[in-house]
Amino acid sequence: MDFSKVHHIAIIGTNFEEMKEFYVDKLGFTLLDKHVRPEKDDILFNVGFGEMVLEIFIKEGAPVRPTYPEAKGLRHLAFRVDSVEETVKELTAKGVECEPIRNDTFNGKAMTFFYDPAGTPLEIHESTEPPTLVGGL
Repeated sequence: MDFSKVHHIAIIGTNFEEMKEFYVDKLGFTLLDKHVRPEKDDILFNVGFGEMVLEIFIKEGAPVRPTYPEAKGLRHLAFRVDSVEETVKELTAKGVECEPIRNDTFNGKAMTFFYDPAGTPLEIHESTEPPTLVGGL
């Protein structure tokens, strides 16, 4: 088996316009498609950025995340960026509130979190290299 590539990451939101504006207009993803599915009482749309695809489900009655970020399931989605400081400036200019920048306790690199309209924790982590496994894992 080879699980070295992610096909897509699925996120649930409650408002199509807010989620589309956030991921497309603010983060720069491209809207790939949109499917209104009355039989499932939802909207499904895909956005892409490079090789990454986010599959976003809009379910108006979806429950809110019970804790941040410590709920079962996906804890957060992290994006690798060249400069956390510059990315925070760009996000802030687009009205996206970010937590204060801090350093990762394992590799010392700059990082911070922000949230999509559904409350999904999103991280930006400074690195020009993919993460490496720590010895013994």
